[in-house]
Amino acid sequence: MKLNELRDNQGARKSKIRVGRGIGSGKGKTGGRGVKGQKSREGVSIAGFEGGQMPLHMRLPKRGFNNIFAKDYAEVNLGAIQKAVDAGKLTGTDLDHAALKAAGLARGGKDGVRLLGKGELTAKLSFTVAGASKGAIEAVEKAGGSVNVIEVVPAAEKAAAKKGVKYKERQAHKASFKA
Repeated sequence: MKLNELRDNQGARKSKIRVGRGIGSGKGKTGGRGVKGQKSREGVSIAGFEGGQMPLHMRLPKRGFNNIFAKDYAEVNLGAIQKAVDAGKLTGTDLDHAALKAAGLARGGKDGVRLLGKGELTAKLSFTVAGASKGAIEAVEKAGGSVNVIEVVPAAEKAAAKKGVKYKERQAHKASFKA
């Protein structure tokens, strides 16, 4: 093989279609856009428009509520933790968000981990989590472990601290106007 014989495989480089270059090209005149009207022109944004009829997304009933301030916890059941301990995925007795995440138990949860009491726990473990149900705390203490619930700092408070204004001071200031 010589350097002057090097070339791409057949069909590796496909030339783009040049539209509007005459009837003989196959994509001439209307350039594959059909004929006339708004959709034949560039910059069309009429997705969902039904010619003046009430659009489908407005005809259907709306249900529920999406709380934008809701905490996002990774929920972990005690049964899953016991299963991971038995399988050897969890080593050590002090467990936190990072340890549970490394074991593949806590997915997501930007606000931390919340322990739930579903399942049986026999291992003596101590947890440092953002939240835990009453049943989970009782089950862990019954097995000889402990649960330390830490206070997770809200994102709004972090942002306020970043700007140099303490969130609680600001709330107290607001409260002084209401009193």
